Amino acid sequence: MAEEKRTRRPQSKGKCTYCGAAYARSGMSKHLLACKHRQAANQQADQQKLTKPKKWFHLLISCDYASDYWLHLELNAAKTLRDLDQFLRDIWLECCGHLSAFRIQGKTYSVSPMGGYGERSMVIALDKILKRDMVFHHEYDFGTTTELVLKVLDERDGAATGKKHWLTIMARNDAPQITCQHCNKKPATQVCTFCIWSEDSAWVCDECKYLHPCYLREQDDYMFLPVVNSPRVGMCGYTGSELYP
Repeated sequence: MAEEKRTRRPQSKGKCTYCGAAYARSGMSKHLLACKHRQAANQQADQQKLTKPKKWFHLLISCDYASDYWLHLELNAAKTLRDLDQFLRDIWLECCGHLSAFRIQGKTYSVSPMGGYGERSMVIALDKILKRDMVFHHEYDFGTTTELVLKVLDERDGAATGKKHWLTIMARNDAPQITCQHCNKKPATQVCTFCIWSEDSAWVCDECKYLHPCYLREQDDYMFLPVVNSPRVGMCGYTGSELYP
């Protein structure tokens, strides 16, 4: 579905985990590289020596056709592509146990590799294949595909600072404010999966969904999915993350 476009809205912002400053996606990239609170947290972790020094990657994860949604992560470079794939499923993607794959420099790393198609396993350490400034892609569900773009913005050596010890969500976009396309007043809470690509009143509030043409035609609300903070909103059976609401 990457070729489709959604209604354009003002750039979404998010807050820095370390200092709380709010920036849009590109501004957050610059901020995190210079954030004094982040630098202080890293220095404190190094001094406390709670974990052995490790190599860390700073990743920016976004979606070309749904630019409201983005993540800045720092993760242990010794972890595998499978670990990263599972995190992406947990926070943004998982709905029906679909297949997924990374596309990296012309090679495909699949969650269920088929050797006959030249696919490789995701059980490979990140630092074996990633490096600073590299751009690569992740696809989830090869029917109703959600495609993500990942870029390695930076790398560092040091101790862990996050609660998970292998991954820190340094910033995440705030949930986009989408207005009901029927009343143009209340926040949209439901999206019609039949109309999501048509830009024709797909986004509705709880009250207005009963006035939506698809509901009136079907006399049922099975076509609606909840509005959630993910580029997979409105796709397949996705209803949001239980681990990272």
